[in-house]
Amino acid sequence: MFLALILTAFALSFRRPCRKTVQKYALDPSLVFSVIKAESGFSENAVSSAGAVGLMQLMPSTAKFVCEKNKIIFESERLKEGEYNAMLGCIYLNYLLSRFPDKGTALAAYNAGEGTVSSWLKNSDYSDDGIHLKYVPYSETRNYIKKVLKYQKIYAIFD
Repeated sequence: MFLALILTAFALSFRRPCRKTVQKYALDPSLVFSVIKAESGFSENAVSSAGAVGLMQLMPSTAKFVCEKNKIIFESERLKEGEYNAMLGCIYLNYLLSRFPDKGTALAAYNAGEGTVSSWLKNSDYSDDGIHLKYVPYSETRNYIKKVLKYQKIYAIFD
């Protein structure tokens, strides 16, 4: 009963279709699944009030940026398709992890935006070294980072 609850709550059955994309982009599966859990709760049809779409809650403009940067055909009507959304989300997460080597900072950028985090890193109130955030001024982003890292510990158990 408890195992069934965990399997349902953390959509472990969804891991198989995502695994190929995760491996292709050399990402930590527990991190990707944690982002998906935090972003959409594994709902392919999720749409935020800000307009973010699908499993990894991509803004259409972000998805278009990812496609242009990687020579992928952008198809906005496919953003609610799990594999397409996960592929673009993984590429974007990989990009953020290369741009912001600190995982917490990359997660902050995934949530609050790349430009916002770049400005925080230049502000000594938020960063001492321009790499790590010592303070995240948005409470939503602070909570998001904590949530993703908490989920990651859980997913790591099942890897």
